[in-house]
Amino acid sequence: MIFTRTSIPDVVLIDPKIHGDERGYFVETFRADKLEAFLGFSVPFCQDNESKSSYGVLRGLHYQLPPFAQSKLVRIIEGEVLDVAVDIREGSPTFGQHVAVRLSGENKRQMFIPRGFAHGFIVLSETCTFAYKVDNYYSPQCDRGIAFDDPALNIDWIAESSKLQLSAKDTNQPLFINADHFDFSENLYV
Repeated sequence: MIFTRTSIPDVVLIDPKIHGDERGYFVETFRADKLEAFLGFSVPFCQDNESKSSYGVLRGLHYQLPPFAQSKLVRIIEGEVLDVAVDIREGSPTFGQHVAVRLSGENKRQMFIPRGFAHGFIVLSETCTFAYKVDNYYSPQCDRGIAFDDPALNIDWIAESSKLQLSAKDTNQPLFINADHFDFSENLYV
């Protein structure tokens, strides 16, 4: 596995080694020991999730507040997405900035999104199966979101706006300036 820090160093890309031949392929999709060695702390993943979506489905920008803040390790089983992580940690040097990366079933690339970030993705292929690990359980009371199209975030979602498919929840999220944020000085992994 190759670990690479992005323009926001706490967001990490993971390129697994793919072993393939005429029969197919094999890939390790998760190694706790290697992730911990790279990050310098352990991430106690407790749940795996999977979703299936069609072209233009945009999910996000979502996050949970403490004590149910979540880290995510995301990957694509089939299809392709543009995956986005937004730094919502007040006091962070990258507060309000985002990372956007294409993930696909073909490239097998993964993205680690730590606590203190909002996350979203848009499906760029006809269909997509999206899989991710989280290190905390879902809490409706702590569930939050940010408007995906907030001009202050300046996210290029690539797809035509007329092709977007959003949930009612995601069409009614607050602007970044009005959203609940994290405190960069707090250790979210205690």
